[in-house]
Amino acid sequence: MVVDQPTFNVLGTLEVRSSGRSLRIAGTKPRILLASLLLNADRVVGADLLVEVLWPRRRPRSAQANLRTYVSSLRGVLAAAGARIQARPPGYVIELAPEQLDVLLFEDLLAGARAAGRTDEAFDRLRRALALWRGTPLAELPGSPLWDGRLQSLAEARLGAAEELVALRLERGDHAGAIGELRGLLKEHPFREDLWRQLMLALHRSGRQAEALHTYTTVRRQLVTELGVEPGADLRRAHSAILAGEPLPTVAVPGHPPALAAPRQLPPDMPDFTGRAESVALLTRALTFAERPAPGPPSIVVVMGAPGVGKSALAVHCAHAVRAGYPAGQLYLDLRGTDPVPADPGELLAEALRALGADAAGLPGTERERAALYRSLLAERPMLVFLDDAADAAQVRPLLPGNGCAVLVTSRRRITELPGALRLELDVLSPREAADLLAAIVGPERLEREREAASAILTACCHLPLAVRIAGARLAGRPGWSLGVLRQRLEVESNRLSELRAGDLGVRVSLDRSYRLLPEDAARAFRALGLLGPQSLPGWVVDAALGRHRADEVTDVLVDANLLQLVGTDPIGQPRYRLHDLVRCNAREKAGGASDRHALIRVLGAWTATTESATARLPTTLFSLTSASATRWHLAEDTLGRLTADPLSWFDAEHDALVGAVRLAADAGLAGSAWGLAAALVPYFDLRCHFDEWRSTHRIALEAARLAKDRHGEAAMLRGLAQVSLYQDRYAEATEMFRRSLRIFRELGDRRGEATSICGLGAVNQFCGENLRALGYFRQALAMFLAMGDQSGEAYARQAIGRACLTSGDLRQASNWLDAALRLAREIGDSHREGCVSMQFGRLHDLGADPGQAMRFQGRALDIFEGLGDLHCGAYAMQGLGGLQVVRGDRSHASDQLERSLLIFQRLGDRSGEAATVQRLGELHRSAGRTRLARNYLHHALVLRRELRGGADLAVGAGARDVPN
Repeated sequence: MVVDQPTFNVLGTLEVRSSGRSLRIAGTKPRILLASLLLNADRVVGADLLVEVLWPRRRPRSAQANLRTYVSSLRGVLAAAGARIQARPPGYVIELAPEQLDVLLFEDLLAGARAAGRTDEAFDRLRRALALWRGTPLAELPGSPLWDGRLQSLAEARLGAAEELVALRLERGDHAGAIGELRGLLKEHPFREDLWRQLMLALHRSGRQAEALHTYTTVRRQLVTELGVEPGADLRRAHSAILAGEPLPTVAVPGHPPALAAPRQLPPDMPDFTGRAESVALLTRALTFAERPAPGPPSIVVVMGAPGVGKSALAVHCAHAVRAGYPAGQLYLDLRGTDPVPADPGELLAEALRALGADAAGLPGTERERAALYRSLLAERPMLVFLDDAADAAQVRPLLPGNGCAVLVTSRRRITELPGALRLELDVLSPREAADLLAAIVGPERLEREREAASAILTACCHLPLAVRIAGARLAGRPGWSLGVLRQRLEVESNRLSELRAGDLGVRVSLDRSYRLLPEDAARAFRALGLLGPQSLPGWVVDAALGRHRADEVTDVLVDANLLQLVGTDPIGQPRYRLHDLVRCNAREKAGGASDRHALIRVLGAWTATTESATARLPTTLFSLTSASATRWHLAEDTLGRLTADPLSWFDAEHDALVGAVRLAADAGLAGSAWGLAAALVPYFDLRCHFDEWRSTHRIALEAARLAKDRHGEAAMLRGLAQVSLYQDRYAEATEMFRRSLRIFRELGDRRGEATSICGLGAVNQFCGENLRALGYFRQALAMFLAMGDQSGEAYARQAIGRACLTSGDLRQASNWLDAALRLAREIGDSHREGCVSMQFGRLHDLGADPGQAMRFQGRALDIFEGLGDLHCGAYAMQGLGGLQVVRGDRSHASDQLERSLLIFQRLGDRSGEAATVQRLGELHRSAGRTRLARNYLHHALVLRRELRGGADLAVGAGARDVPN
């Protein structure tokens, strides 16, 4: 007989072996922990359950930390044995092959023996299985009530195996061997009448009738004396047969395979099943028996998706489409994966075995034995096995047939661990499919009469099949309603889930089933995400929501539960996530406690802190304003460094989320966060010319600041709005807001804010032709910047004064001021300011009749702005360069530069820049002799100037773009 030597042994004292020697495991608690994991090998054991086993009476405060320490200590020992403990929410698991653990090997050998029938193989397997027992399992350890069920099951399995071995010995005529084993069993189980009957049979068959009769006398005396009962009918009949000299009937071998039934258990197909043509084709092809080589492994298909997406409906429809190919039968098992306690695989196997014709009373006692018998029964009779609503792969694995069958699994969770399985991730219906489903329920004529309302209803349902079916059921039950009634009810997002309910169907009910299964951290994150709006979000948002770094495992839990969608990876390599709109409604309903608001504040604080960090790396941050009252939550340093290494790319990736965060903060009454984030975004909006978003975020934050009576926020937002108005040539509007911001900054004693507003007023006056007044503002601002030691502000003010001198024709003074500004910009590393000053130097040399130097400076400015990605300033540099090329007669290159700049000005709504460029294009066409075309351009430039200033000519050149941002 083969002598098995598993690495891990619990059928006796706990023992771990490696290379023929026992490994020492120090400490009682690590041994109890290992025993708990081994008794549940291949299954996750919850951390809370392990804590209860380790500290049954009173757990210490550090129980979870201590548990992690014990796990760590065991990992070092187990590595030498070729195994490891894995952390897997909500606890830990040790995964082992049957030959590595005596319990698994025992169950595997026992199942194999029962599947083999009355054969030598069965006899050998039973002997090997029983030889693994070295005594009472884990006898040296204190034990736990939580072990009792497993240990009792093993004890019963051992007794059953021993009885089967005795029965086989009797069949083979090995009466002496049977007698010896039976006497040993009766010492452990003195009141088991079936064992006494087998002993009487063995003695009788070996010619020892007197001993057989004495055995009956012994057991009767024992039963009467100790229990007060007479022997049972079977034992009495055996006694009578021996007295009469009659042969005793043969003892049946337990576990003999039953006759196979042909179950037909598929749920009914939906008569109005609609759409999913590609998915139906894929599934039916994978499940069709004729499409697969035989014999071969089972064909496994897993349909996964969010609650209500129609997984079971699709699976049932496809199962019916292929059922004719499985005449041996179709099994259906409801795994109840979304119940608080999912169905136990052992119970599911019992249900399947009963459906296959097995005698309920004779079912094997353990899950592993049942699984082996289940595989044996299906081995020669390929069936379609439908496993609906699976909790996870661990629940599915014992239910997989050995070969030949097709298995169809549905689950809300992402089950990806089943080798060779075809995985289908089901999404919502297409708009056309959703409309077809609604029409199938309420009638196409009704939809046709109110197509707009029908479209709005489907949009509110997010094309989720469950929601569409409920909406259809409500309309079908109310034929007097117009579709507009339901449309109005669904328009209010906060009430939408209450409307999407009909009878026992409800979107909220369906979503709640998934929510209840979430661990606490995942539930907290889910509620927080519900507050963050519909846009996609980076994964680190979950970190901020939970207030701890690197919470990736929580994100994974939500993704695996199909509550959080992974929508892709952005250009900087971040995974992006979002909640389906109806899921978001459900999450927001559940939020509302103080902890959820704190989570929201932390997320907004993370946006603010990260935005400020990215802004600090931009090429220009001149006059940026910050909110002292805004909360800040900082990402892990390595995460922050990686994300903001290329700040423009980060801003581009987070553009929509950042704009949404400003509104979110305002709606939550967090004015400081709203205006602090809006202000931090200004350098990016400026660089990328996102004027619409700049204006909208500042208006939202301005209103929030006023409601909160936050005067500093009000001033900052007025200053930012004035800047946008200046860029878009709304000079009166810009002047009013610069003055109001200046007044508030002055009242608050904010000298820096005051200086920035003064610079803005100087810029407005300069571009309205009030050069002397502008110069006064710039000199006043310069004195303030010098007093504060603000070198960036000083560089701007010196450049602005140089520009004013240039406009007035004082080239020498302009050169001095611009030269000082250029030196300072280079000294502080402000390349954007260097580009702005270079444009003014280009104008200076143009006016000084030095076209070569003018071209060099304008080219330098264009190179800088294009390198920084600043389209707007780049357009002004192109405009200046194009004008110089016109003068030099290089019409082809001039036309290219001017046309490119014109497109940018028109797209950004910069009418002054557009007017100057159109003027120069007119001059270019006039110099080329294209008189009519030139006249059209020049007339258009005149119209633009009149619109801007009521007929007064514009000062052309650098434009309003070159003002403080």
